[in-house]
Amino acid sequence: MLMQVSIFVAGLVALVFGASALVRGASKLALSFGISPLVVGLTIVAFGTSAPEMAVSTGAVLNGQTDIAVGNVVGSNIFNVLFILGISALVAPLIVHVQLIRQEVPIMIGSALLLLALGLDGNLSLWDGAILMILMVVYTVFLVMQSRRESSANTGEFDTELKPAGPGAWDGKWPAQLGLILIGLVLLVVGSDWLVSASVVFAKALGVSDLVIGLTIVAAGTSMPEVATSLTAAFKGERDIAVGNVVGSCTFNILGCLGLAALASGNLGLPLAPSILTFDIWVMLAALLACLPVFLTGREIARWEGGVFLAYYVVYVSYMVLASQHHDALPAFSTAMLSFVLPLTIITFVVSIMRKASAPHA
Repeated sequence: MLMQVSIFVAGLVALVFGASALVRGASKLALSFGISPLVVGLTIVAFGTSAPEMAVSTGAVLNGQTDIAVGNVVGSNIFNVLFILGISALVAPLIVHVQLIRQEVPIMIGSALLLLALGLDGNLSLWDGAILMILMVVYTVFLVMQSRRESSANTGEFDTELKPAGPGAWDGKWPAQLGLILIGLVLLVVGSDWLVSASVVFAKALGVSDLVIGLTIVAAGTSMPEVATSLTAAFKGERDIAVGNVVGSCTFNILGCLGLAALASGNLGLPLAPSILTFDIWVMLAALLACLPVFLTGREIARWEGGVFLAYYVVYVSYMVLASQHHDALPAFSTAMLSFVLPLTIITFVVSIMRKASAPHA
């Protein structure tokens, strides 16, 4: 088991460094060819944080571990919203840009509803995957075109953060940039293979399904780039970036990662486990829907709201563990959540929204 833990950690490290190398090489190469920092920031950099999810889900499909492929995406989105937004809000209350409320969050929720509709038959077909990927491309093009119409002040952050390599820099030549891209791709492929292989061993040793491992351990592992990005942004005071990173990642996970995984599955399609359709995908949808009332309460995620998000992630993982082990405490745990904790949380959020709505605006 120690060997498998080492392989899992090595796979996780390979994924993180692979994503970083891929983003650096591709960004520098694109900038060298005169592509604007804005376009690079909205495409290469934005997709880079979700590269581990894409690599793991696609690799799992090719290895026949379809439950890990689906569980990784659904679990990552639950982790992104409840854990990452929760812990980031505890660092500092998160400001929510009005565009996120009006556009990005509805698109994120819409992509989840589309996934639910496409998966009602228990399978994501090759054509379903094509639909998701086409929508991913359309969404990306739309973002780039929209952002080009924004003021230079709004796009200046990309010019500051993304600059072409200097003449004497080691990554200033295209061979080095192509080398970084190649190294990144290799690390992503190898890392995803190690992560999936070790996860299957964990599932068998712990007596749980591949799906549970995908929804928890693998999902948290592949979301490490998002954790690093959002926490760093929160500590730096760039709180809008912390929220935007999570929302954009959730949309990309559904449209891009599951779209590519379904395409990789070929004519067989990507099967969705019954428990995904009856429970986990609804938990994901509930987490995404919870963003709307929370964001609308003063257009920020307060520390107490972040604490609630974080607590619910702990509850979700606890339920998954108890259910997988058929633990005797599961009925009491479920009753307490449904009869007391969940209703109390809903009432608290409703009261908070009403108080914010009735408060005089400056």
